[in-house]
Amino acid sequence: MKVLFITSNRIGDAILSSGLLGWLVDTYRDATFTLAAGPAAAPLFSDVPRLENIITISKQPYAGHWRELWRACATTRWEHVVDLRGSAISWLLWTKARSVYRPQFTQEHRVVQLARLLGLDTPPQPRIWCSGVRWDKAAKLVPESNVPLLALGPAANWCGKQWPAGRFAELTMKLTAPDGPFPGARVMLFGGPGEREMALPLLHAIPEANCIDLIGRVDLLTAYACLRKAALYIGNDSGLMHLAAAAGIPTLGLFGPSKEVHYAPWGPHAMAVRGRQSFDDIISAPGYDHRSGQSYMTGLSVDRVYRAVNELLAR
Repeated sequence: MKVLFITSNRIGDAILSSGLLGWLVDTYRDATFTLAAGPAAAPLFSDVPRLENIITISKQPYAGHWRELWRACATTRWEHVVDLRGSAISWLLWTKARSVYRPQFTQEHRVVQLARLLGLDTPPQPRIWCSGVRWDKAAKLVPESNVPLLALGPAANWCGKQWPAGRFAELTMKLTAPDGPFPGARVMLFGGPGEREMALPLLHAIPEANCIDLIGRVDLLTAYACLRKAALYIGNDSGLMHLAAAAGIPTLGLFGPSKEVHYAPWGPHAMAVRGRQSFDDIISAPGYDHRSGQSYMTGLSVDRVYRAVNELLAR
């Protein structure tokens, strides 16, 4: 049996879909799997059990990427095709079962919407598979210690969703102070290639001896293995936030011009926090421009995030 799973270009959406993939892996125990995803998200699935192939969907003019995907899949007889991109390709493939996602304009989390596609009453928790090689790398990058480990994701793929790095620095000082929840903690910083400049005020504020700087230095699966060592993750709405929640550690997502009702970190130890302004308040305010380079997260105070951390840890 062969199963084709077509998922998102974006890392966060791909992670949120991974619980559905996990359900398929558990259900089709004799099947092999082919994964199709965008270039940024595809590496997330490198260690999926019984993986036969990963097809990278790189956007091409005139929908050429979809034609390439069809050519790669058309000669296979599939047991089940699950298409979370809602493409026409899925209807042109030979398969016993077909599940094609269509956008749902509801006030439900993305994980709940995806679960409905396969008729699942309980939304499956996002799941990341990680081989021994990644754990070995993580062990070298983040040595074991009795000192607590705080993980931060100060960057975002859009400046509008980025909480100012100076506020991350102020929050970190409060959290690691003698009377804070993580006195003297080590701080592990995450970010993608090219995001170091966004985090500079935070990098400069953390004593070098207490800082584990992984910004742009690890792949996604190694980042996951490192995150599993942390006592808490705090970060902007991003793929890293969803990766931390999938790792099962307490995860606090910071939200502004994006909807936590759809994209809050998912899991029993995860929650979202925003300032007094709702998503609609932010995007309808005079002067709002999604093309600008300004942050729309300034309404979220350090004190508000600090209280949310304590609320999360008390759960």
